[in-house]
Amino acid sequence: MTLFRLATTTPAPAGSATAPALGERDQIDARYTWDLTKIYPDWTAWEAAYQRLDADIAVLASLQGTLANGADALLAALTLRDRIGQAEYKVWYFASLFYDQDQRDNQANARRQQVEILFAKHAQASAWFDPELLQVPLDTVRQWMAATSALAVYRFALEDLYRQQEHVLDEKGERLLSFSSRFSASPGDEYAALSTADMKPPRVVLPSGAEVTLTYGQYQALMATNRNQADRAEAFHMFHQSFEATVNTYASIYNAVLQRDWFHAQARGYRSTLDAALHGNNIPTSVVENLIAQTKAGTDPLRRYHRVRKRVLGLDRYHLYDRSIPLVEFDRTYPYGEILEWLPESVAPLGADYQREMRTLLHSRTIDVYENLGKRSGAYSAPVYGSQPYMLMNYNDTLDAVFTLAHELGHSMHTLLAHRHQPFIYAGYTIFVAEVPSTLSEALFLDYMLERTTDEQERIVLLQHAIDGIVNTFYTQVMFADFELQAHRLVEQGKPVTAEVLNTIYLDLLKAYHGDALDYDERARLTWTRISHFYSTPYYVYQYATCFASSAELMRQLREGSDADRAAAIDRYLTLLKSGGGDHPMTLLKRAGVDLGRPETVRAVVDQLDRLVTQLEQALP
Repeated sequence: MTLFRLATTTPAPAGSATAPALGERDQIDARYTWDLTKIYPDWTAWEAAYQRLDADIAVLASLQGTLANGADALLAALTLRDRIGQAEYKVWYFASLFYDQDQRDNQANARRQQVEILFAKHAQASAWFDPELLQVPLDTVRQWMAATSALAVYRFALEDLYRQQEHVLDEKGERLLSFSSRFSASPGDEYAALSTADMKPPRVVLPSGAEVTLTYGQYQALMATNRNQADRAEAFHMFHQSFEATVNTYASIYNAVLQRDWFHAQARGYRSTLDAALHGNNIPTSVVENLIAQTKAGTDPLRRYHRVRKRVLGLDRYHLYDRSIPLVEFDRTYPYGEILEWLPESVAPLGADYQREMRTLLHSRTIDVYENLGKRSGAYSAPVYGSQPYMLMNYNDTLDAVFTLAHELGHSMHTLLAHRHQPFIYAGYTIFVAEVPSTLSEALFLDYMLERTTDEQERIVLLQHAIDGIVNTFYTQVMFADFELQAHRLVEQGKPVTAEVLNTIYLDLLKAYHGDALDYDERARLTWTRISHFYSTPYYVYQYATCFASSAELMRQLREGSDADRAAAIDRYLTLLKSGGGDHPMTLLKRAGVDLGRPETVRAVVDQLDRLVTQLEQALP
């Protein structure tokens, strides 16, 4: 299952009401809440589906030893696996979405955990499948597919399994590794406990006299809104003092992540942890290495932007804690009802059908719009196969919230088209492709907003938003990927991993990317400790950057050339969305006109940032 954090009804009149005050969920107009009855009508139906799923998992286990019996036996097993997978989407998301709309709901949480236990049971019950199938010669399986059209649907999936054959263990080995999954999650759990559950947020008195408790949310808000540099500096140092006090523990936890990844890579016969992370999607390691090298070579526009910020903010010295403050004061709000037509209008370049589908998503109660007490923070699109994509928002009438909605709509449209045009086996898509439509959706919305605005302050805010998107989604994520790669190579080379070693790597990277555009505080070196992706999803963040580079190249193709060229680019892009996971992600992107193996694709983002910084300089007084 792929989680992204991923029936037409008559649109209800949206109005233009502002975001309601934080309160209980039942105080929010039902039009602005998602309707989960489209997954199951009630918990009784969910329980019945859960029991059917449990029974199917037992049937799958009973098929062990049958795969060599011929095409019909293999097809029966694959069909059953598909049925289980489809049911897992609905059973999981019905419980998970109920829980996320109010995480105080212990009953929903218990049911969510119940599904997680069933997923573990499924993993153990199916550990035999791949090793047993790989005992059948590929030529034999190809003969079966040639003779049985229903089996031929699985050609890419089956041949891809054989491609990875050298890294699949025998049944005993796979079963043993399936048990290790519980231990593999421990470093992430330990990090969450240390950084969140056991963290005692400091209460500080700022130089301005204000008192604040520095929870993560309060800290982020202060960095983005407090225009007093002395306050930001004090908050930065006090917030990171807690991480400094336990930096050796963070280093120990991260070393456990590195050792775990190297264990799994060696157990499966990979040359490196990067090979192990990329091989499943058939991505060459040169893609990550090229991404890092080209981004490091293209940091001049990044440094230029920070120098512009330093000048406009009137600062003598410019630090990490000065990077989020807005360049201008801007207090316009964007009520949800007001922007509902802007979003479909912004995707007009993708055609009337695409616009119509987006309008349906916006008006069919697929979105949980506003915050309520107990609701999960953030935003995501949930790809509920067999129902529809659902979106969680915490919309607060800000420009950031509008762009977040545009982002999640990109995910949901991808899900909608992939589910509609692909059989279940290929309906999901990899993270390597997933962030392309979401970032392209934001880029189209930015173009729309820049074209329609007549307010120079809003223009500056929009340009800063676009630039910060490149800085945070591209440059920062590449720097994180650089850190991960260097840290993993320490373990692969048998070198020690200590807090001081990790601090030094991170500070050197800050300097390599930002140069003299930043002034470096002592505690800047340990800011790596609070990057949750390092502990939970290693070798993940680089994909944000590759997706950003891909969407930048696609936007260039949508904007430039003749009408025929642009029409062909649109057709290639929509084909990408409809393709789901029907091929390796690099192949799908190449068909869409994007080659991430070429340095030019990465440099296109550098050029885009350079143009935006120039526009910002022209817009600023």
